[in-house]
Amino acid sequence: MIERTLFSPEHEAFRDSFRRFCDKEIAPFHADWEEQGYVDREVWRKAGANGFLCMTMPEQYGGAGADRLYSVVQMEELARGGYSGIGYGLHNEIVAPYIEHYGTEAQKQKYLPAMARGDMIGAIAMSEPAAGSDLQGVKSTALLKHDETGDHYLLNGSKTFITNGWHADLVIVVAKTDPAAGAKGTSLLLVERGMPGFETGKRLKKVGLKAQDTAELFFNDVKVPAANLLGPLNRGFVSLMEQLPWERMQIAIGAAAKSQAAIDWTMAYVKDRKVFGQAVAQYQNTRFKLAELQTQVQIAQVFVDKCIALLLEDKLDTATASMAKYWVSDLENKVIDECVQLFGGYGYMWEYPIARAFVDARVQRIYGGTNEIMKEVIARAMGLPGR
Repeated sequence: MIERTLFSPEHEAFRDSFRRFCDKEIAPFHADWEEQGYVDREVWRKAGANGFLCMTMPEQYGGAGADRLYSVVQMEELARGGYSGIGYGLHNEIVAPYIEHYGTEAQKQKYLPAMARGDMIGAIAMSEPAAGSDLQGVKSTALLKHDETGDHYLLNGSKTFITNGWHADLVIVVAKTDPAAGAKGTSLLLVERGMPGFETGKRLKKVGLKAQDTAELFFNDVKVPAANLLGPLNRGFVSLMEQLPWERMQIAIGAAAKSQAAIDWTMAYVKDRKVFGQAVAQYQNTRFKLAELQTQVQIAQVFVDKCIALLLEDKLDTATASMAKYWVSDLENKVIDECVQLFGGYGYMWEYPIARAFVDARVQRIYGGTNEIMKEVIARAMGLPGR
């Protein structure tokens, strides 16, 4: 196996610490959370108390000023444990960075420390019933108005498939502030729980990721203060595009870690399980199949690590991140499917982590932009003409 060189001893010490946190505060409860359809809010506060939220944020905003490799470690540990209900990654490495990069000082002071404590849970609302991977198709509107209460945006629309949506105290909403301008009229708004007209819909029942609260959000004449505009007016689409490489890399990082976890679970199982008087691991088909899968996952991990290194140097382009997202998530699905086969009937039983990983993996090829969209991005970067 090729030695990974990304991580320092400090990163590995953090890995040990976070793994102990997972063993104590997540592992014993995750099955119950899958039954209820969401994690207990207390696991957010405990993570905040232990310094596991918004780690990359500057210290003046409640973070630790840590580099992104600490977030990579956290993502890998959650993936390898099969803790798919925990929405720390979206909160830490999508919502908080948007506020850090595009927010005013007042917005940073108001929201980031509360997010770092786990007192405020963040979500981002992009997808709509008729606009998924194509963010230019967003129909939600936020029109600037003025009345006796001051300047505000009147927000109307709905969002769906929103991770952390049911728990969310703060939502970054993508809306059209100039509907006639298309993508160039898109802005980002900070919408808080409790604003009149903002309602959280039902938790959506998904095929997998059953402990992850995913919800519909509805906005009916929500008065959002003008001060809650995040970033420049009508520049929301540009902001979204700027953050996409890191967001897509997070999917690739998790996919590589989950693929390796699947192999590790399967290795342990086939060594113990006997068929016709000998361990399943002794059959050539098993050994060759696992050898093939491990080779492919090793290739994926090297590619992902190189992309992470480029990201840390601000050299990772959107096309390469799209390659990582599509290829590694495709591989994850292939690896887990093959591992389920080696488990036999037990691989289809919910009590086994490989079964839960099987259904959790499928959405990786859909969210963050479908893998078909990733190929379109790559093709355009290659200079191939489209329609």
